[in-house]
Parts: sequence; C-alpha cells; structure tokens
Amino acid sequence: MTISFEQTGILACLETLDDIALDTLDFGVIGFNGDNVVCRYNTCEAKLAGLRPADALGKNVFTELAQCMNNFLVAVRFEDAITEGASLDAIVDFTLSWRMRPTKVQLRLLYSPGCSTRYILVQR
Repeated sequence: MTISFEQTGILACLETLDDIALDTLDFGVIGFNGDNVVCRYNTCEAKLAGLRPADALGKNVFTELAQCMNNFLVAVRFEDAITEGASLDAIVDFTLSWRMRPTKVQLRLLYSPGCSTRYILVQR
C-alpha cells in the first residue's frame, strides 16, 4: 500500500499501520496522544530531525520535542478542534527552527474525535 502526504483519508490509513509500515513512508510522522505525548515517530522523521525514535517517544510534542510548533499555527489548531469536537485536516507551510537551521516544510495536522492518536506529518 502506497500512502502519499496529500492523500485523502490519510488519518484512517495511519491508524491501521504498524510501526514497520510507518517506517516505510517517505515523509515524517509524529503521532501523539491526548496529553500531547509522542507515541509514534517514524524513521523518516528521525533521520531528518536528527533524533532517534527512543529520544522522541514519551516526550511532549509541543514543550519537549518541537517547541517551534507550540503556537497558533499548530498547537492551538489542535486545541481548537478538540474544544469544538471537530475534525482537523490542514496543510500548513511552516518553518522548523527548534534544534536545527530554519527549514521550510509543509505540515499536515490530523485529528478526529474518534481517534486516540493525533498526527503531525512533515513533508520536507
């Protein structure tokens, strides 16, 4: 199964992938729970961010892992969707700047009230 960054219905696809399949994707995947704790982190994201998955898993995505995303463009969009009980599927042009030289990327923010995991996809 091939999954692309822009694919329609990608959240449902991600929920069915095991960690081995997640590691075959050619874009970064950061999955986190309701406490914003990273529970999924694929190999592509690890290589591009320079972090081992073991160093990312169990960390708060917005305060420990990717502090540059703790803003209105990313973190607050998840908060707003959760408060409204609405799904979130948005692609955002973004510049990563935490722990690295500023790097332009596209982020895809994914949340659905029926899913326990929220996702940030990173396309470099």
